[in-house]
Amino acid sequence: MKAGPRSLGRLAIALMLATALTSCQAFDAASLNEDAFKPSANPVTVDSVTRDDRMAAIAREQHPRILATYGGEYSDPKLERSIARIVGSLTLDPENPNQTYQITILNSPNINAFALPGGFLYLTRGLLALANDSAEVAAVVAHEMAHVTANHGIQRQQKEAEEVLAARVVSDVLGGGDTGGQVALIRGKLRLAQFSRNQELEADAIGIKSIGRAGYDPYAASRFLQSMAAYAESRTVESSANRSLDFLASHPNAPQRIDLATRHARQFGMPGVGNRERNAFLDGIDGMLFGDTPEEGFVRGTSFVHPILGVSFEVPQGFVIDNSAAAVTAAGPGDMAVRFDGVTVEPRQSLAAYVQSGWVAGLDPASVRQTTINGNEAVNAQARAEGWQFDVTLIRSGRQVYRLLTAAPLASNNLQAVANSVAASFRTLSDAEKAQIRPLRIRVVQVGAGDNVASMAGRMVGTDRPMELFQLLNGLGPGASLSVGDRVKIVSDR
Repeated sequence: MKAGPRSLGRLAIALMLATALTSCQAFDAASLNEDAFKPSANPVTVDSVTRDDRMAAIAREQHPRILATYGGEYSDPKLERSIARIVGSLTLDPENPNQTYQITILNSPNINAFALPGGFLYLTRGLLALANDSAEVAAVVAHEMAHVTANHGIQRQQKEAEEVLAARVVSDVLGGGDTGGQVALIRGKLRLAQFSRNQELEADAIGIKSIGRAGYDPYAASRFLQSMAAYAESRTVESSANRSLDFLASHPNAPQRIDLATRHARQFGMPGVGNRERNAFLDGIDGMLFGDTPEEGFVRGTSFVHPILGVSFEVPQGFVIDNSAAAVTAAGPGDMAVRFDGVTVEPRQSLAAYVQSGWVAGLDPASVRQTTINGNEAVNAQARAEGWQFDVTLIRSGRQVYRLLTAAPLASNNLQAVANSVAASFRTLSDAEKAQIRPLRIRVVQVGAGDNVASMAGRMVGTDRPMELFQLLNGLGPGASLSVGDRVKIVSDR
């Protein structure tokens, strides 16, 4: 959650309208003509567009808005040199001599990569944290390059529709705080970067051929698709706005797609062919920021701590917290959910008056009561709307008012127990506590004698599921083992 968050409007309705990922579509691999998967003779890249081309103008206009949506550009010269080397090797492909791109590493923990018309390519640091070698990153970059060289942006829709979308993105990212705009942001985020199922398969084929010709391991594409599928399966916060910013929200995935990627790779030989360049890649990401930034606060297992705002709270075991720029949400058993955000309320306005000012739907005015929580002025109230029951707690801390909304289906008997537990855990942090909170980073360490998966996972911090996260970050399946001298990724605050 960003420091100094703004009001999001009718909070109860916003929580209910949070969307989940759409399901994947299956396809018949035998019906695909692999010979048709070729780049365009006239790709729309940075050098090939004209100043009057509205497609390119829209893409250039989106760049600052994408930065705003994804936390800005992540600046790390060592990492940037590592990625530039990978991109440079792909642009030497003799079958695509006119490729020119602008690539940006986004300061986001989400796992995503996408391309806009005009050769604008984007990778999040979250995606780089999941990758395990240069070949996997090359596979992702080549896939996104293929969207550009195959002119998928032109094929997708008419320019008039793109102009409408551009205006919508402007409103979503830079506009006011109305709930309708936020829901549109969740549902329609970056449609310019989304392509049809067949276009994704075409980009897979072109990309795999590209990395194979560049000397990279062509099986890296199927390997990383499997890693992303495992990552997606591990995510359980279905209502998170952040998930709409993940790669798998806009890229169809299915076991058949992984199988088809493997078939394309076999054109270059059996597994083991090509370079992976694992050590060079690990050197590049060592020390990279992992997870949230201090400006958004940190999730530490079932706790949320914000060193800048100086507040923290906890959710019960079994809940999974997800942090976005607008709010912190947590999903738990029985379709229960918790939302936390902050607003600025004039000191002269009472919390009782504010809670009844119309921002929460279905409020029961008779339920409003004043209280204190860990020395902070607070107000609690109840609400009902469209099959849901809500507990609403407002807490004033300094000049800021924090809002805790706990939601449960009407039939649930657990609302008050959960809401009371979360509200009672809210507290302000001392200066000493704030100074001790450090961001998480990827650290590359070497496996020593006597180490195994469990012992290395035990060195992870900042997660309540260290074994699962360690396996995901290192591409380790069930039963995988480590050898002395292996280099692996852990998450540390040091």
